[in-house]
Amino acid sequence: MWTPLRALALLPLCLASPAAAENPPANLVTAELIGGWPIEGGTMGALKLTLAPGWKTYWRSPGEAGIPPAFDWRASAGLTGVTYHWPRPAPFDLNGIRTFVYHDTLILPIAFQGDVRSLSATVDLGVCRDICVPAHLTVTGDLSSARSGTAAIRAALRAEPDDARGAGYGAARCATEPTRDGLRLTADIPAPEGLSPDAFAVIETGDPAVWVAPVKTDSGGGRLHQIVDLVPPTAQPFALDRSAVHFTIFDGAGGVHQLDGCTG
Repeated sequence: MWTPLRALALLPLCLASPAAAENPPANLVTAELIGGWPIEGGTMGALKLTLAPGWKTYWRSPGEAGIPPAFDWRASAGLTGVTYHWPRPAPFDLNGIRTFVYHDTLILPIAFQGDVRSLSATVDLGVCRDICVPAHLTVTGDLSSARSGTAAIRAALRAEPDDARGAGYGAARCATEPTRDGLRLTADIPAPEGLSPDAFAVIETGDPAVWVAPVKTDSGGGRLHQIVDLVPPTAQPFALDRSAVHFTIFDGAGGVHQLDGCTG
């Protein structure tokens, strides 16, 4: 039987006002693991987060502010790996700061690999409305439970970003130059005609320890041009694995597309 997941610790990060901080909802975030179906080498399931009305949580790359979610499944029995299938987030702009969020509910499909006998995990994430607080959660589950979440998981999988190549984007080309504390990455992606000037891309390096500065974007003329500074924990120039660079393109018209890797 799937065990409900609830916040164990909630601490203020930033406060809109003292009054707002005094009365966060009792059930600020609750969650459960939902079962799916067998896949090669494992089982497809999902983590369902339900937020209090008006609250939101963050995508794997939260943007210019926010808390990236973190998962620790090491206490699970028989689990050899997990793959997350993130539904497309919603851009959220406030006071010139852009973040990427999910409102109200998130169903995060997860491919659990191995002969999984039981699941046990801790989850750390941020939830925000007028205030932002971190939530530390514990979840347990048994994959032999009834698989009642098939329809919801399939819907969440369909909400993943579309393949950029199928939408008319070409292969990305990247150039790098060392900076005082890391690298500057310049990326060009051939884009379909009529791309909105509001289009932009989120850039991930494949290494969550590398800080990615806000991306400077110029779109139009059949291209999406981006410049971003990358800073590793050493704050020194480093070798970038271009094959691991990941672009999530928001086309300015509601479409979200993903493109993996770039060449020099």
